[in-house]
Amino acid sequence: MTSNHEQLEQQTPSSEELQKSHREYEQRLEELKKKSWLTPDEEIEEKRLKKLKLQIKDQMAHMRRAVS
Repeated sequence: MTSNHEQLEQQTPSSEELQKSHREYEQRLEELKKKSWLTPDEEIEEKRLKKLKLQIKDQMAHMRRAVS
């Protein structure tokens, strides 16, 4: 039987996974920036991606603080 701590570690994405997601979101945002105008759906996607990137950045910072 696994402890709660072990279960949490298994559910927590690794630093590499977070960095990969961050890069993917950044690439999509760059694609959206190249457009002269965005559809309403693309505007929503842009806002969502920005929020996700910020969440990932916060998670990575938290991981760095936990290691220090």
